[in-house]
Amino acid sequence: MNKWIGSLALLVVPVLVFASGGPPGRDGVPMEVAQGRQIYEQTCATCHGWQGEGATDWKQPDIKGEMPAPPHNEAGHTWRHSDAMLFKMIEKGWRHPFNKSDRLTMPAFGENLTDQEIHAVIEYLKTLWTDEQRKYQKAESQ
Repeated sequence: MNKWIGSLALLVVPVLVFASGGPPGRDGVPMEVAQGRQIYEQTCATCHGWQGEGATDWKQPDIKGEMPAPPHNEAGHTWRHSDAMLFKMIEKGWRHPFNKSDRLTMPAFGENLTDQEIHAVIEYLKTLWTDEQRKYQKAESQ
């Protein structure tokens, strides 16, 4: 009987690890997600909030006529974008189409972050969304 349980574990554990985004770190969070959170806190949180809550009044232009940083949590719209679009926004920067200025309101991070680090940030952002939002975003990414 123990032989069957051991064999089943050899089949199931790799599937669970792959589905969760990689092997778990010390606190049970996949290492890619933990890395993404660390990068987010160092690079993104000053504008987008420590919990992904975004800037105050993020739906209204500021005094410069620019849209403030939106939330990345379930209250925002980040989950509506595919992985490829999120990658492009992080790598190349972003200018909100309704801004009155021509400058990038979100700077480009492609020279400071590796592709793997950008992917890790995206995986962390997914942890801020509801299950339904993650399903929608997964479909957008296919």
